[in-house]
Amino acid sequence: MSEQRARARAVSQSRAGGGEAREHARALADRAGFQTDFVGYETLAQRTTVGAVAPEDGRVLVKLAESPFYAAGGGQVSDHGSVRCEDGDCVATVEEVFRLGDDQVVAVRPVEGSLREGERVIASVSAEDRRATEANHTATHLLHAALRTRLGRHVRQAGSYVGPDKLRFDFTHGSALTPDELRDVVDQVNAWVLENHPVRALTTSLEEAKRLGAMALFGEKYGEVVRMVEVGDGDFSRELCGGTHVRSTAEIGAFVVTHETSSAANVRRIEALTGPAAIARLRHHDELLMVAADALRTQPEGVVEAIADLQRERKELLKGKPSEPAVDPNALLAAATRAHDASLLITTVPNADVNALLALVDQVKGRLDKGAIVLGSTTNGRVHLVASVDPSLVERGVRAGEIVKIAAVVTGGGGGGRDTLARAGGRDASKLPEALEAAREAIEQALDQPRGGQTPS
Repeated sequence: MSEQRARARAVSQSRAGGGEAREHARALADRAGFQTDFVGYETLAQRTTVGAVAPEDGRVLVKLAESPFYAAGGGQVSDHGSVRCEDGDCVATVEEVFRLGDDQVVAVRPVEGSLREGERVIASVSAEDRRATEANHTATHLLHAALRTRLGRHVRQAGSYVGPDKLRFDFTHGSALTPDELRDVVDQVNAWVLENHPVRALTTSLEEAKRLGAMALFGEKYGEVVRMVEVGDGDFSRELCGGTHVRSTAEIGAFVVTHETSSAANVRRIEALTGPAAIARLRHHDELLMVAADALRTQPEGVVEAIADLQRERKELLKGKPSEPAVDPNALLAAATRAHDASLLITTVPNADVNALLALVDQVKGRLDKGAIVLGSTTNGRVHLVASVDPSLVERGVRAGEIVKIAAVVTGGGGGGRDTLARAGGRDASKLPEALEAAREAIEQALDQPRGGQTPS
């Protein structure tokens, strides 16, 4: 998919600065004196003849007698592929296909040998790219129909991109889609995919297409004979379109929206994936969910609740305005030590309440490699303790709630919390050094255990 995206960007860039190349292609077509017969609807490989060639900025412009390559148009990018001599002494890769009205010129980059006028060649479209593009194009039609079904008949196409890497669809609508609206649209598209509707391209008159209610691109000029693509019996999707499409909706495989944003005033934009790219994205999200669940020590179904618990706990811990700690975080980090492949920061902080200790923990924990932090302070004769443990150390048996409880007991107090963050208090300020030493011993003992060992209580 990275290669496909790179190719799509390259095509886009060449188009953006390709005015001169297009003029060269048009001049070549005029000199050739014949029109290329596009056979790409029927086949992905065609034996044909090179009718004319011309150099063009490191590439070669080629005019084929018959071509299976789709020329960029209607939002769909041009095909990629290769042109090979029948006798095997030349190969060139297809980088771009210029649409010149009903005609075309192919831009290739030589790999081996050279193409000459009159050469018999085999022109082959990249099947992987074409199939992915077809799935995205048919999905674009389904998306258009689903949006009109859910949002209203005012929705009309305002632009699109269809390539092997993704689809992008701009449409008229005055506000962002709500989560319910977007979910309904995605569900409807996937429902049509699963129903395996046939996809047919028909050639008919413009008048008949209009009578059947076919959607047309605003501002597009159509001849008297048009190509109409309909899905199923055409009740929900029938559009004038010259692009390539799958044979049935099931070939799309899956449809996943990646972005829904504003494109312009009263125009929204949806980007989506289909087929293997959509499945890969879903799989990636599943993997991320599993990582989050492991870090939160819960099942995937419990991730949202666990995060909510953390947010509530943090809000409780940080109630009130944190006081400013009387120590520089950089100086605090200098007190860190290493033990059993972990960083330990166990020290006192002068004149800091529990909120200040929590603020310090936030500032330093990301700068420690596999860190276990226990900070202690005394204010107004009370002991304040905060412990923070990296998830990787939690797996080794170091749990913040248990460690801070061990320390608090030494000072005649108590406390606790989660495995990764906890706080406690005590009454005997003179015992704070002993409490921190007890915390250190407990952490080192846990780290000294074989993996899976438990922290002593």
